[in-house]
Amino acid sequence: MAETKKLAATVRSGTGKGAARSVRREGRIPAVLYGGGEAPTPLSLEKKNLTQLIFAGHFLTTIFELDIGGKKERAIPRDYQLDVVKDTPLHVDFLRLKPGSRLRLNVPVHFINQESSPGLKRGGALNIVYHSIEMWVPADNIPEAITADLAGMDFNESLQISAINLPEGCKPTNPDKNFTVASLAPPSGAAEEPTPAAAAAAPAKEEKKK
Repeated sequence: MAETKKLAATVRSGTGKGAARSVRREGRIPAVLYGGGEAPTPLSLEKKNLTQLIFAGHFLTTIFELDIGGKKERAIPRDYQLDVVKDTPLHVDFLRLKPGSRLRLNVPVHFINQESSPGLKRGGALNIVYHSIEMWVPADNIPEAITADLAGMDFNESLQISAINLPEGCKPTNPDKNFTVASLAPPSGAAEEPTPAAAAAAPAKEEKKK
């Protein structure tokens, strides 16, 4: 389940670019909390703390308990903007999380047991089709990642989504019910190994030529 962190916020007065610039001049970052059947709430956040949270990673899959003047709101970041020059936060959008609701987001894929893959041991190349998978997930049980097991995977084999255990209540948005997540190719320029049947038949063919 995704980690939950606490984050203090204050309600800000005014909306629009002018009001946002005013908040930034005060050393804070403008934000908006929306969704859940309620009106959007304009907020401001402490700049240093927010910057650390964004660059720590997994920001968009982290659930926050926003403390807005003593009122607690569960929310998840849906988007954020960075200054293209200074690389500092400019704005954050938060989505309210209500019990029983679902949301659409990208869940990272973690690949394990590379050392147990015969193809990778012999120099094969893993072609990752999806580093993350867009899914519908429960708002109260957001997974940090899904795990793809590479054990036993050999040359020219693929790992389909059906082979991955998905967290309860999670469903990919991809209309293909069994799409490929990763495939394993032999080393570039390597000759394909003959199958046992082909190897057994090879000497017989040579005999006929004599």
